[in-house]
Amino acid sequence: MARETTPAKKNTSSTKAEAAADRSVNSEAPASVKVSANAPMPTPKMWVKSYPDGVPAEIPASEYTSLGDFFDKAFKRNPGKAAFTCLGKPLSYAELDTRSIAFAAWLQSRGLVKGDRVAIMMPNVLQYPVAIAAILRAGLIVVNVNPLYTPRELEHQLKDSGAKAIIILENFAATLAKVITKTSVQHVVVATMGDMLGVKGHLVNFVVRRVKKMVPAFALPGHTPFKAALAKGASLRFKTVEASQGDVAFLQYTGGTTGISKGATLTHGNILANLTQMKLWCDVGFKLKGRPENLIYMCALPLYHIFALTVNAMIGIEQGANNILIPNPRDIPGFVKVLQKQPYHFFPGLSTLFNGLMNNADFRKLDFKHLLITFSGGMALPKAIADRWQEMTGCVIIEGYGLSETSPVASANPLNITEFSGSVGVPLSSTDFSIRDDDGIELPLMEAGEICIRGPQVMAGYWNRPDETEKVMTKDGFFRTGDVGYMDDRGYVKIVDRKKDMILVSGFNVFPNEIEEVVMEHPGVAEAAAVAMANENSGEVVKLFIVRKDPALTEEAVKAFCAERLTNYKRPRSVEFRDELPKSNVGKILRRELRDADQAALSRT
Repeated sequence: MARETTPAKKNTSSTKAEAAADRSVNSEAPASVKVSANAPMPTPKMWVKSYPDGVPAEIPASEYTSLGDFFDKAFKRNPGKAAFTCLGKPLSYAELDTRSIAFAAWLQSRGLVKGDRVAIMMPNVLQYPVAIAAILRAGLIVVNVNPLYTPRELEHQLKDSGAKAIIILENFAATLAKVITKTSVQHVVVATMGDMLGVKGHLVNFVVRRVKKMVPAFALPGHTPFKAALAKGASLRFKTVEASQGDVAFLQYTGGTTGISKGATLTHGNILANLTQMKLWCDVGFKLKGRPENLIYMCALPLYHIFALTVNAMIGIEQGANNILIPNPRDIPGFVKVLQKQPYHFFPGLSTLFNGLMNNADFRKLDFKHLLITFSGGMALPKAIADRWQEMTGCVIIEGYGLSETSPVASANPLNITEFSGSVGVPLSSTDFSIRDDDGIELPLMEAGEICIRGPQVMAGYWNRPDETEKVMTKDGFFRTGDVGYMDDRGYVKIVDRKKDMILVSGFNVFPNEIEEVVMEHPGVAEAAAVAMANENSGEVVKLFIVRKDPALTEEAVKAFCAERLTNYKRPRSVEFRDELPKSNVGKILRRELRDADQAALSRT
């Protein structure tokens, strides 16, 4: 889910040729897609017949006028419950209410007015939900920033968004200091890891600063400490700001892996619609498995990413849940220690996270009796990982699909399934999917084309980029995702791959997801990525990058394994073993980085 996209030109005829030429391969693979002049066409909302009982075709109107209204009501429904917990310290809904109001009042006292942009550059810490709620309650716009950005990337996002203020963890303040004079930022709030951890916070700050030396020296003259802003704001009067569903709430920047990073303009209505859609979906799971009185979400994915922002924070708040914030999920042993101490019911994640956890011996010893729902998105989930997770935890992984531009969830498997489906499910209520060719013509069922999405969760456009918006929006209101997939006769959607990642072998499109899913079935493979490698005979061939689970695994063994499962032109011609694969901070394997590095190495030889 939450794939960041920029559409690229696709050769639909190659997709058809591939399907026709290789139907005998794995029935789940894109190659088995049937292409026929007599193939049935999709009918309007045909997927609704696959909805569980009680899920309507269309969502009801939201009970909230804006996200500010949503926070006002949600915080007061569960004042004594924990809303977020980080490093063992809970933050109740009542505390989140009062502290976000105080911080909102401080922001207003700085002269910020409705529509101004405020950036947040932090990992998962308690200050994050306080900042989000404060910004939106003050009528301002949230600009989420990856805290691991380089100065160049940060400068671009701050300048492009026109952010006037930023809340940043001190660990990353040195990056801001290098570019702030080139931006429109006027107000800087610097937080520390220990700000909201009580007495424990002093020890945490000492360890972070002095022991682990995680805070590089920085100079940001005139900045305000986060705790000082809260204290000052508590003595100020907050002025209620009227906002509507049409007002902008978030500028959610795409990752930039497909070009210049752009801000998806998400309105209050976009987020509220996705909340309503996902609530209907979650209710199915709770009807089947029961709903705990004190619902606990595990929030390992970063809140600056649209997946965790909506599926963890927003939906968690709506349900009165407690989100357990994990500041550094890459520290698998540390993460497992949290899981050992804390029961949890809802676990959103992605395949690399699930895989990393299952490879940890202490994780395999955990008691999973409380786990009700595991939700996966962000990247393709290999069946081997899904099956292993279900065997280990007893919980099936529910895979969904979406993008930054769709707030993010657009489709998902029903939460009452009993085994991994291998698809990304059906479109959510009030959502339309259309599989189209290069000319915008809707394709028959089972024929691969570009996935186009229309619904109340689809963005208003790209921030200050009408030309880019025009490229991705069709005249009839569909968003062109740049992802290739097909729909079956039940309305279930199978993602084939990103257009940009396709490998063109002698005119045939080869989809890396298919290759990787096959390779991941080998017991000696921990992780795999397939990329294009130039070839003078066929234009491109497949190259595999593999992280071994079995140190004795050889290139010959991998090729033999693939030869049994893939037709000739899809088989890897080269295999390179690595200790690790490059990933984004969200955990996506960066194929482009592998491809670029490989091409650079070849050019030097």
